[in-house]
Amino acid sequence: MAIRGRMLAIWPARNASSTNDLLQPTELGATYVAPLSVPVHWLSGGAYMLQYNHMDTSTYDQKFDAVVAHFADEAKKVRTGRAHPDMLSGVRVEVYGTKMPLNQVASITAPEATQIVVTPFDPANLHAISNAISGDPNLGFNPSDDGRNVRVPIPPLTEERRREIVKGLNAKVEEARVALRSVRDEARKAAKVAKAGKQITEDDQERIEKGIDDSVAQANEKIAAIAKEKEQEIMTI
Repeated sequence: MAIRGRMLAIWPARNASSTNDLLQPTELGATYVAPLSVPVHWLSGGAYMLQYNHMDTSTYDQKFDAVVAHFADEAKKVRTGRAHPDMLSGVRVEVYGTKMPLNQVASITAPEATQIVVTPFDPANLHAISNAISGDPNLGFNPSDDGRNVRVPIPPLTEERRREIVKGLNAKVEEARVALRSVRDEARKAAKVAKAGKQITEDDQERIEKGIDDSVAQANEKIAAIAKEKEQEIMTI
Protein backbone atom coordinates (compact mmCIF):
# COMPACT_ATOMS: atom_id res chain seq x y z
CA MET A 1 0.00 0.00 0.00
CA ALA A 2 1.49 3.33 -1.03
CA ILE A 3 -0.27 5.96 -3.14
CA ARG A 4 -3.87 4.90 -3.57
CA GLY A 5 -6.42 6.64 -5.75
CA ARG A 6 -5.89 8.11 -9.18
CA MET A 7 -2.43 8.61 -10.55
CA LEU A 8 -0.18 11.28 -12.02
CA ALA A 9 0.94 10.63 -15.61
CA ILE A 10 2.92 12.43 -18.32
CA TRP A 11 2.36 11.97 -22.05
CA PRO A 12 4.12 13.48 -25.08
CA ALA A 13 2.03 16.03 -27.00
CA ARG A 14 2.38 14.15 -30.32
CA ASN A 15 1.87 17.41 -32.26
CA ALA A 16 -1.81 17.39 -31.39
CA SER A 17 -3.76 20.48 -32.37
CA SER A 18 -6.10 20.61 -29.39
CA THR A 19 -6.58 19.46 -25.84
CA ASN A 20 -9.24 17.01 -26.98
CA ASP A 21 -6.71 15.28 -29.21
CA LEU A 22 -4.41 14.84 -26.25
CA LEU A 23 -7.06 13.40 -24.01
CA GLN A 24 -8.03 10.46 -26.14
CA PRO A 25 -7.75 7.31 -24.02
CA THR A 26 -4.16 6.15 -24.36
CA GLU A 27 -1.55 4.15 -22.55
CA LEU A 28 2.16 4.61 -21.98
CA GLY A 29 3.71 1.26 -21.14
CA ALA A 30 1.74 0.01 -18.15
CA THR A 31 0.49 3.50 -17.27
CA TYR A 32 -3.12 3.97 -16.25
CA VAL A 33 -5.53 4.80 -19.09
CA ALA A 34 -6.63 8.43 -18.74
CA PRO A 35 -10.31 9.39 -18.51
CA LEU A 36 -11.42 12.39 -20.61
CA SER A 37 -12.25 14.54 -17.58
CA VAL A 38 -8.74 14.73 -16.12
CA PRO A 39 -7.32 18.30 -15.80
CA VAL A 40 -4.42 19.09 -18.14
CA HIS A 41 -1.27 21.04 -17.25
CA TRP A 42 1.11 21.93 -20.08
CA LEU A 43 4.81 21.34 -19.58
CA SER A 44 7.87 22.43 -21.55
CA GLY A 45 9.06 20.32 -24.46
CA GLY A 46 5.61 19.61 -25.88
CA ALA A 47 4.48 17.36 -23.05
CA TYR A 48 1.47 17.58 -20.82
CA MET A 49 0.68 16.31 -17.37
CA LEU A 50 -2.54 14.62 -16.31
CA GLN A 51 -3.16 15.50 -12.67
CA TYR A 52 -5.14 12.79 -10.92
CA ASN A 53 -6.50 13.17 -7.42
CA HIS A 54 -4.97 10.82 -4.88
CA MET A 55 -4.53 10.01 -1.22
CA ASP A 56 -1.09 9.23 0.15
CA THR A 57 -1.44 6.25 2.48
CA SER A 58 2.29 5.68 3.08
CA THR A 59 2.00 7.24 6.55
CA TYR A 60 -0.36 4.46 7.60
CA ASP A 61 1.95 1.80 6.12
CA GLN A 62 4.70 3.17 8.34
CA LYS A 63 2.42 3.04 11.38
CA PHE A 64 1.45 -0.57 10.65
CA ASP A 65 5.14 -1.47 10.34
CA ALA A 66 5.89 0.35 13.60
CA VAL A 67 3.26 -1.70 15.45
CA VAL A 68 4.79 -4.94 14.19
CA ALA A 69 8.31 -3.77 15.02
CA HIS A 70 7.26 -2.76 18.54
CA PHE A 71 5.62 -6.13 19.13
CA ALA A 72 8.74 -7.92 17.88
CA ASP A 73 10.85 -5.91 20.35
CA GLU A 74 8.46 -6.71 23.20
CA ALA A 75 8.49 -10.41 22.31
CA LYS A 76 12.27 -10.46 22.58
CA LYS A 77 11.98 -9.38 26.21
CA VAL A 78 9.66 -12.25 27.12
CA ARG A 79 11.48 -14.90 29.08
CA THR A 80 11.99 -18.37 27.65
CA GLY A 81 13.55 -21.48 29.14
CA ARG A 82 17.03 -20.58 27.88
CA ALA A 83 19.21 -17.64 28.85
CA HIS A 84 19.30 -14.90 26.22
CA PRO A 85 20.76 -11.37 26.29
CA ASP A 86 17.40 -9.91 25.19
CA MET A 87 15.95 -10.93 28.55
CA LEU A 88 17.69 -7.86 29.98
CA SER A 89 16.84 -5.50 27.11
CA GLY A 90 14.29 -3.66 29.24
CA VAL A 91 16.72 -2.95 32.10
CA ARG A 92 17.76 0.67 32.59
CA VAL A 93 20.72 1.57 34.78
CA GLU A 94 21.22 4.81 36.66
CA VAL A 95 24.75 5.97 35.79
CA TYR A 96 26.35 9.38 35.43
CA GLY A 97 23.21 11.01 36.81
CA THR A 98 20.82 9.54 34.26
CA LYS A 99 19.10 6.24 33.44
CA MET A 100 20.48 4.45 30.41
CA PRO A 101 19.63 1.15 28.65
CA LEU A 102 21.81 -1.68 29.97
CA ASN A 103 23.25 -2.46 26.52
CA GLN A 104 24.70 1.07 26.38
CA VAL A 105 26.76 0.64 29.53
CA ALA A 106 27.75 -3.03 29.30
CA SER A 107 28.13 -6.02 27.03
CA ILE A 108 25.59 -8.80 27.56
CA THR A 109 26.23 -12.44 26.71
CA ALA A 110 24.69 -15.84 27.41
CA PRO A 111 27.64 -18.27 27.52
CA GLU A 112 25.40 -21.09 28.69
CA ALA A 113 21.70 -21.95 28.79
CA THR A 114 21.30 -21.08 32.47
CA GLN A 115 23.34 -17.90 32.84
CA ILE A 116 23.70 -14.38 31.47
CA VAL A 117 26.96 -12.50 31.95
CA VAL A 118 27.03 -8.69 31.98
CA THR A 119 30.40 -6.95 31.65
CA PRO A 120 30.37 -3.19 32.36
CA PHE A 121 32.26 -0.91 29.99
CA ASP A 122 33.17 1.07 33.11
CA PRO A 123 33.89 -1.17 36.15
CA ALA A 124 32.65 1.63 38.42
CA ASN A 125 29.10 0.84 37.23
CA LEU A 126 29.21 -2.80 38.33
CA HIS A 127 27.05 -2.41 41.44
CA ALA A 128 24.59 -0.06 39.71
CA ILE A 129 24.06 -2.68 37.02
CA SER A 130 23.56 -5.47 39.54
CA ASN A 131 21.07 -3.36 41.50
CA ALA A 132 19.13 -2.45 38.34
CA ILE A 133 18.72 -6.11 37.38
CA SER A 134 17.73 -7.30 40.85
CA GLY A 135 15.38 -4.34 41.26
CA ASP A 136 13.35 -5.10 38.13
CA PRO A 137 10.15 -6.82 39.41
CA ASN A 138 9.33 -8.14 35.95
CA LEU A 139 12.48 -10.28 35.90
CA GLY A 140 12.75 -11.85 39.33
CA PHE A 141 16.48 -12.48 38.88
CA ASN A 142 19.11 -12.60 41.62
CA PRO A 143 22.39 -11.44 40.09
CA SER A 144 25.78 -11.58 41.74
CA ASP A 145 29.12 -10.03 40.81
CA ASP A 146 32.69 -11.23 40.96
CA GLY A 147 34.28 -7.79 40.88
CA ARG A 148 34.42 -7.66 37.08
CA ASN A 149 31.18 -9.18 35.78
CA VAL A 150 27.58 -9.44 36.85
CA ARG A 151 26.37 -13.01 36.61
CA VAL A 152 22.64 -13.62 36.29
CA PRO A 153 21.53 -17.24 36.89
CA ILE A 154 18.42 -18.20 34.96
CA PRO A 155 16.39 -20.69 37.00
CA PRO A 156 14.43 -23.34 35.08
CA LEU A 157 10.77 -22.61 34.38
CA THR A 158 8.00 -24.81 35.72
CA GLU A 159 5.17 -25.87 33.41
CA GLU A 160 2.81 -23.53 35.25
CA ARG A 161 5.20 -20.60 34.91
CA ARG A 162 5.63 -21.27 31.20
CA ARG A 163 1.89 -21.11 30.67
CA GLU A 164 1.68 -17.85 32.63
CA ILE A 165 4.36 -16.37 30.38
CA VAL A 166 2.43 -17.49 27.28
CA LYS A 167 -0.66 -15.74 28.65
CA GLY A 168 1.39 -12.58 29.04
CA LEU A 169 2.63 -12.95 25.46
CA ASN A 170 -0.94 -13.33 24.21
CA ALA A 171 -1.87 -10.14 26.04
CA LYS A 172 0.87 -8.34 24.10
CA VAL A 173 -0.53 -9.84 20.87
CA GLU A 174 -3.94 -8.37 21.66
CA GLU A 175 -2.39 -4.98 22.45
CA ALA A 176 -0.71 -5.03 19.03
CA ARG A 177 -3.97 -5.94 17.31
CA VAL A 178 -5.76 -3.08 19.06
CA ALA A 179 -3.01 -0.73 17.86
CA LEU A 180 -3.44 -1.98 14.28
CA ARG A 181 -7.19 -1.45 14.44
CA SER A 182 -6.61 2.08 15.70
CA VAL A 183 -4.38 2.88 12.72
CA ARG A 184 -6.90 1.26 10.38
CA ASP A 185 -9.73 3.40 11.76
CA GLU A 186 -7.55 6.50 11.41
CA ALA A 187 -6.81 5.65 7.76
CA ARG A 188 -10.47 4.93 6.99
CA LYS A 189 -11.47 8.24 8.53
CA ALA A 190 -8.90 10.05 6.37
CA ALA A 191 -10.27 8.32 3.26
CA LYS A 192 -13.80 9.35 4.21
CA VAL A 193 -12.69 12.96 4.66
CA ALA A 194 -10.86 12.88 1.31
CA LYS A 195 -13.99 11.55 -0.39
CA ALA A 196 -16.15 14.25 1.22
CA GLY A 197 -13.67 16.88 0.01
CA LYS A 198 -13.77 15.41 -3.51
CA GLN A 199 -10.07 14.61 -3.39
CA ILE A 200 -10.91 11.02 -4.29
CA THR A 201 -13.91 9.28 -5.82
CA GLU A 202 -16.16 6.71 -4.19
CA ASP A 203 -14.38 3.97 -6.15
CA ASP A 204 -11.04 5.33 -4.94
CA GLN A 205 -12.28 5.22 -1.35
CA GLU A 206 -13.33 1.60 -1.72
CA ARG A 207 -9.94 0.67 -3.19
CA ILE A 208 -8.13 2.52 -0.42
CA GLU A 209 -10.17 0.83 2.30
CA LYS A 210 -9.54 -2.59 0.74
CA GLY A 211 -5.82 -1.83 0.62
CA ILE A 212 -5.89 -0.77 4.26
CA ASP A 213 -7.67 -3.98 5.24
CA ASP A 214 -5.08 -5.99 3.31
CA SER A 215 -2.27 -4.18 5.14
CA VAL A 216 -3.89 -4.90 8.51
CA ALA A 217 -4.25 -8.57 7.60
CA GLN A 218 -0.59 -8.78 6.58
CA ALA A 219 0.53 -7.08 9.79
CA ASN A 220 -1.61 -9.45 11.87
CA GLU A 221 -0.05 -12.42 10.08
CA LYS A 222 3.45 -11.15 10.94
CA ILE A 223 2.48 -10.66 14.59
CA ALA A 224 0.93 -14.14 14.74
CA ALA A 225 4.08 -15.69 13.25
CA ILE A 226 6.32 -13.91 15.79
CA ALA A 227 4.04 -14.97 18.66
CA LYS A 228 3.91 -18.60 17.50
CA GLU A 229 7.70 -18.83 17.31
CA LYS A 230 8.06 -17.20 20.72
CA GLU A 231 5.50 -19.53 22.29
CA GLN A 232 7.40 -22.53 20.98
CA GLU A 233 10.57 -21.17 22.61
CA ILE A 234 8.74 -20.65 25.91
CA MET A 235 7.23 -24.13 26.01
CA THR A 236 10.38 -25.94 24.91
CA ILE A 237 12.08 -27.61 27.87
